[in-house]
Amino acid sequence: MSIPDVEAIERASLLAWPGIEEKWDGSWVRRAAGGYTKRANSIQCFDPDDFEDADLRVISASSWMVIRKLNPVFRITPLSSPELNATLDEAGWEEIDSSHLFAMELGDHEADKDAEFLPVLDPKFLAASQRLRGYNEQSMTGLKNLLAAFKVPAVGVVLTRDGEAVASSIMAVANGIVLTGNVVTDNTRRRQGLASAMMHSGLAWAKTQGAHTAALNVQTDNAAAKALYTGLGYTHQYDYSYRVPGGRK
Repeated sequence: MSIPDVEAIERASLLAWPGIEEKWDGSWVRRAAGGYTKRANSIQCFDPDDFEDADLRVISASSWMVIRKLNPVFRITPLSSPELNATLDEAGWEEIDSSHLFAMELGDHEADKDAEFLPVLDPKFLAASQRLRGYNEQSMTGLKNLLAAFKVPAVGVVLTRDGEAVASSIMAVANGIVLTGNVVTDNTRRRQGLASAMMHSGLAWAKTQGAHTAALNVQTDNAAAKALYTGLGYTHQYDYSYRVPGGRK
């Protein structure tokens, strides 16, 4: 089985990391989730040929975000129309967070004996995630509100050593693709293979949920993460970035 195309992966991503509120305008989608992550709080085009009235639609979509007290953000992928990009260029929108989409066919993976698979709203998973990520209460509220919107099979993976959480992630399966997010490892215990063990564990769980492909996002300047995922078998598929109004990052 070959790796799904850009549209298949991006549409799975919509389901696996949803917005709490969503509105479609042709093949442009607006998503809002209280500001937790740009991916769930952005505007995205799914058809390069859907460009009519791009300038007016940019204004309308941006106003929709502002009404929800969100900074306007466009997620730019290979599916974005050239006219949309030209409109943003002309208006002085800046490009930030250049990133890669990595994917691979999902082979066999073995779960670590100390890996736990918890509902994404389980207090134990949330506590581990908060400690490892250093989140304050506002960030945790945003995370919990977003997780409550999940409608596909999802799990919080927590790897423990000596009874203490040392790595965690969220795995969600949509349309046969497992998307991984919120990967984090204890800062004091890096270079011990913990992230790799946690990832293998989550991918083993995904296989039981019928996943045939694994995909994830990684920023282009995160060399350590790219080395980790390449070592697991992921390969670069395409690039994406975000666009924000000039002077607003």
